[in-house]
Amino acid sequence: MHQIASWLEEKRSAYLYRVVAVKEAGTPRQALFNELAQEAENQAAIWDRHAREAGAAVPETFSPDLRTRLVAALVRRLGVRPLRGVLAAMKVRGMSLYTNASHGHVVPRTADQLEHRHRGVGEGGNLRAAVFGVNDGLISNASLIMGIAGATADSQIIVLSGAAGLIAGAFSMAAGEYVSVRSQREMYEYQIGLEREELEHYPEAEAEELALIYEARGHAREEAVSMAKNLIADPERALVALAREELGLNPEDLGSPWGAALFSFFSFAAGAVIPLVPFLVAEGAASLVAAIVATGVALFAIGAALSLFTGRSALRSGLRMLAIGAGAGGFTYLIGAMLGVTLA
Repeated sequence: MHQIASWLEEKRSAYLYRVVAVKEAGTPRQALFNELAQEAENQAAIWDRHAREAGAAVPETFSPDLRTRLVAALVRRLGVRPLRGVLAAMKVRGMSLYTNASHGHVVPRTADQLEHRHRGVGEGGNLRAAVFGVNDGLISNASLIMGIAGATADSQIIVLSGAAGLIAGAFSMAAGEYVSVRSQREMYEYQIGLEREELEHYPEAEAEELALIYEARGHAREEAVSMAKNLIADPERALVALAREELGLNPEDLGSPWGAALFSFFSFAAGAVIPLVPFLVAEGAASLVAAIVATGVALFAIGAALSLFTGRSALRSGLRMLAIGAGAGGFTYLIGAMLGVTLA
C-alpha cells in the first residue's frame, strides 16, 4: 500500500541520516543529521498511523534493503560528498551543504530572493559545454584520421573513416547527454513529487527540516524558523526551496534532454569535421598537411577560449591544448603506420 511505501521511505531516510551523522562526527553537521533522522522517524510514525487506520499491516521493525546497505557502506568508506547525488535520490536531505554551501554563504531570506538567487549561474554553461564538445570532436576525430593516414594514403578510406568517426562520435555524445539529463530530470521529478506530498500531509515537519538546514549554516534558531515558515507558506515556492536547500537540486540547471542531446551532437560534429574537410577538397600529402594545420589552429583557439573560464594565460592554454592534440595525433599516426606495415 501507499502508506507502507511512504513508511519505508522515511525509515530508510532515518537510517541513512544516522550513517551520515556518524561519518560527520565532530562537525556541526553531525547534530543536523541526527535531528533530520528524528524528523524522518516522526514522519514515519505519521505514515504508520495512516497505514494502520487503513487496515494495513506495518512491519514491527525496519530492515534496510540491499541498496540502502550498499550506499551506507559507501558513505562509511568514501564519505558523504562523493555520494551526495545518490543520497539525494534516496531522500536524504541537506545535500546542498555539500554543493552550493560555503563559508559565508547567504541563505535567501524571502521567497523572492530564493527565486532569483541562482539566475545567471548557468549563463556561461552553454558556451563552456560548446567549447568542450568541439574539443572532444576535434581531438577524437583528428586522432582517428591521423591513425588511418598513417596506415594508408588512400583518401577515400581516410574520408570514410573520418565520416564514420564523426557520425558515431556525435551520436554517442548525444545519446550520453540525453540519458544523463533525462535521468537527472526523472530524479528531480520523483523527489519533487515526494516533497509535494509531504508538504500536503505535514508542512510543519518540512518547515522544521528546512529550518534545521538554515540553522546549520549559521543562522540563529528563531531566524531560521521564521525563514522556513515564510517559504512553506507558499507551496510552489516552497517546493523550489526544498529542492534546492534539502536536495541540492536546481531545476533551472536541468534543461531539456533533447536540447542537450542536439547541442552535444552538433558541437561534437563541429569539431570532428575540421580535420576531415581537407581530405574532401584535396588529395595526397597536401590534404594531410592541411588537416594537421587546420587541427593545430583549432586546438590553439580552443585552448585560448578555455582561458576565459580558467583565468589563465590564453597563450599558455592554447599551447597546452596544441601539445595535447599533437601528442594524441602523433601517437595514433605512429600506431597506424606500424599496423599498416604489418598488415601490408
